[in-house]
Amino acid sequence: MAFAAMGLAGCDERRPQPLTIDNALTADEIAAGRLTPEVMWKMSRAGGSSLSPDGRTLLYQQTDYSISENRGVTTLWTLDMESKRTTRLTDTSSNNLSAQWNADGSAIYFLSDRSGTMQVWRMNASGGDATRITGDGDGEGVPDVEGFGVSPDERHIWWVQRVHVAARKSSDFYEDMPRSKARIYDDLMARHWDYWDEGDYRHIFVGELGAGTVTGGTDIIGADAPWDAPLAPYFDMAEIAWNHAGTMLAYTCKPLTGTAYAVSTDSDIFVYSLENGATQNICKPVGIESKRHDMPGYDKYPVWSPDDRYIAFRSMRRAGNESDKERLFVYDCRTALMRDLTCGFDYNAANVVWEDGRTLLFIAPIEATHQICRVQLPAENATCGTIDVEVLTSGDHDINAFTAAAGRIAAEVCTISMATEFFEADPADGSLTQLSQINRAVYDAVKMGQVQKRWVETTDGKQMLTWVILPPDFDPSEKYPVLLYCQGGPQSVVSQFWSYRWNFQLMAAQGYVVVAPNRRGLPSFGQEWLDQISGDYSGQNIRDYLSAVDDVAREPWADRDRMGCVGASYGGYSVFFLAGNHDRRFKAFVAHCGIFDFDSMYGETEELWFVNNDYGGPYWDKTNATAQRSYANSPHKFAAKWDTPILIFTGEKDFRIPYTQSLEAFTAARVRGIPARLVEFENEAHQVFKPQNSLVWNREFFGWLDRYVKQ
Repeated sequence: MAFAAMGLAGCDERRPQPLTIDNALTADEIAAGRLTPEVMWKMSRAGGSSLSPDGRTLLYQQTDYSISENRGVTTLWTLDMESKRTTRLTDTSSNNLSAQWNADGSAIYFLSDRSGTMQVWRMNASGGDATRITGDGDGEGVPDVEGFGVSPDERHIWWVQRVHVAARKSSDFYEDMPRSKARIYDDLMARHWDYWDEGDYRHIFVGELGAGTVTGGTDIIGADAPWDAPLAPYFDMAEIAWNHAGTMLAYTCKPLTGTAYAVSTDSDIFVYSLENGATQNICKPVGIESKRHDMPGYDKYPVWSPDDRYIAFRSMRRAGNESDKERLFVYDCRTALMRDLTCGFDYNAANVVWEDGRTLLFIAPIEATHQICRVQLPAENATCGTIDVEVLTSGDHDINAFTAAAGRIAAEVCTISMATEFFEADPADGSLTQLSQINRAVYDAVKMGQVQKRWVETTDGKQMLTWVILPPDFDPSEKYPVLLYCQGGPQSVVSQFWSYRWNFQLMAAQGYVVVAPNRRGLPSFGQEWLDQISGDYSGQNIRDYLSAVDDVAREPWADRDRMGCVGASYGGYSVFFLAGNHDRRFKAFVAHCGIFDFDSMYGETEELWFVNNDYGGPYWDKTNATAQRSYANSPHKFAAKWDTPILIFTGEKDFRIPYTQSLEAFTAARVRGIPARLVEFENEAHQVFKPQNSLVWNREFFGWLDRYVKQ
């Protein structure tokens, strides 16, 4: 590994404190040879990669954590595609991320907090001569840049920052009461995901690049617009894209407010012209009635073709369904016509990249894996049946992201047994060649369990792919405790993912057989399989869970007298429901941020389009048979049948499934005299991210299972 010059010009005393990273495994960890939560937090986490324009160098970011400091630091690296040599471009004295090449590969633009706030910086391709290009002044009072993009001609830049546009706090209404801490609302949404709406929204600004820092800029969303671009709550900067001429900007926005926003998924693709400041909604064109498009769902992630004639984007047709099929659409900027390139392909499309002017690459989830696919722009009279999608790669892995340049493809790949590493994908045959060994020290020291790919027959005669992860040093002559893993989402595939929160190999390393079924309602098995769960939470998908664990329990090495059931979010709902409907299969349950009471959940959550779609509607609509079936099968209706110890996790900042759901479940268990434990994180939301919180979570998780299942 080579170290580049750090080039920290322009920093002052307010730059972040350096973080010392020493994540070498201890002698005891090496001797034990197994994956533990502490070992997992010593692993480096890589991603955010992009190929240089000449295809010779991969630029990426890597995050490492210090458990004692309870924080991490993100650094920038390059990897030579031929020699596989890595070079670190930035040190651990500040966070540096979201790097992108300029058009000729001679410079790198990136975000850094080295000046005291997060700003855009530029350095040369070898890591030197770092210069700040946004932010007028230093430290406090300078707004953070949350994302950016430099035009290919390097004449302009867009960036995203928060803008205060609406009165929400009492001090906004009553200036003579500055110490008041009230929030005041007249409409939804009062809060989203993990934050209260205090009148601040993310807006896109466009400004000119010059010799010094960029100042001013134009708010292209509108100074008083009370909505976000990119979309809340994830604020994914991939929803914004320059055209290749550097004259137009395409972005995703949902210009709705209040209750209309809370019940709708109707986002669109907008195109902003630098020449005249005009903005066009290409999904709902004005004055072109003959070419209006029926697009009431999510439309996101625009990507321009090399000649700027077309804009590719992902589109969901059905309104209010955040898990509808993600179709790959192409908009013709000359004719305003649109084509669905995946109308005959029964899988989602993501990470869309133009391979050339007529060919697109994208990622699709296929049978619990993620693969790169290819499709050609069709002739104007082509029908769905004549548009062929080629599945380029194959194998039991997840390709989570990729970039292409100069005829090469660099991909981010993980499996159940391997965190993200970089691979080169051959554009001719899809074969993968590993480029990086970022966590080799861990893999050399710990043993991973065997991952079995199992097809289980369901109660309605279908075949369901189920991953079974065996403990390291598995001995078929012994009997092992079994964990049923219930997936969240609810429409999130149980693929070959590596997770730092719910890690199958970590569970197996503690001596458990892990059963992870792709039950009904998960993508990668066609839209019919995915759609089944909506309006039927307690139906076939629950039976699928039991089919999977019963199938494994029949194995001679599975101890059916020592089985547990665990899950988060919808998986937490699954745990709560099964706690009252498991026929004594399980010895213990673990639920993380699960839904317990459908009635109260409807009034407590924020994105009402979700519960309207998945429950079928509100609880008060007695004429809605689907909704009434959902509410009749709410887990709290079966609490009288609970008979098994249960551990419940929740985050105080979780507004998607508020912590009150977990409090209700904990109260029910304890009042009924059932052994129960509540672990509430005051500084976490729907997931647990902070290092020490994660270690506490894992100690509680495995402590509970060891006590009530293993022993």
